[in-house]
Amino acid sequence: MKEIEIKLEKLSFKAHEIIKGKIQVNYSGRYDGVVVNTQILGSNQLIVYRSYNNKSITQNLSRLFINKNDMPNNVAEFTASIEFEPKETHEIKFRASVIQEHKEIESDVIFGNLMP
Repeated sequence: MKEIEIKLEKLSFKAHEIIKGKIQVNYSGRYDGVVVNTQILGSNQLIVYRSYNNKSITQNLSRLFINKNDMPNNVAEFTASIEFEPKETHEIKFRASVIQEHKEIESDVIFGNLMP
């Protein structure tokens, strides 16, 4: 079993589509929270996080930190979107990390595709 696992509802996306994901933390040690970073490979564009655990995010965040206190049963669900029109297919790297005292302890990576 992985110490942290990130899953996406699907792995192929289009612009302005809602991306739904879930993070499960199985890390047995102490930790402060998790961070989710996303990179659209071959582009300088960003994914914008919209919510986590049914809490709306009012700012345009491209990096999401979720405090452990906001993760019942060590689980977090999030939504995000892509707000630009791609001209070609891009691979998207989603990386979730367990954070303890400003240090990354464990991480998991999953890849998806952004379609034009």
